[in-house]
Amino acid sequence: VAKFVKSNAIVYARNKQTIGIGAGQMSRVISADIANLKASEEGLEVKNAVMASDAFFPFRDGIDKAASSGIAAIIQPGGSIRDEEVIAAADENDMAMVFTGTRHFRH
Repeated sequence: VAKFVKSNAIVYARNKQTIGIGAGQMSRVISADIANLKASEEGLEVKNAVMASDAFFPFRDGIDKAASSGIAAIIQPGGSIRDEEVIAAADENDMAMVFTGTRHFRH
């Protein structure tokens, strides 16, 4: 789904369904806020959901935001010069994270 969403795209999924989409923002953190808001507006549970990003996380703040929302796992392309910092944030928050190596960044 993230492949088809305008960047900076954040997609929340749980139980094989998309529950929130945040798109078109200058910050992945704000896109995550919007995805969380959309899920909440529909009464959908975010806890233990998965977060997908169309491009890498340049800073750990996106991971910390996901953790504070209850996200359990993240899938993203990786490739940031700060990947180690992002990995550390996921580890600190007991979150699984998968790097795909494929970006879907689009404007």
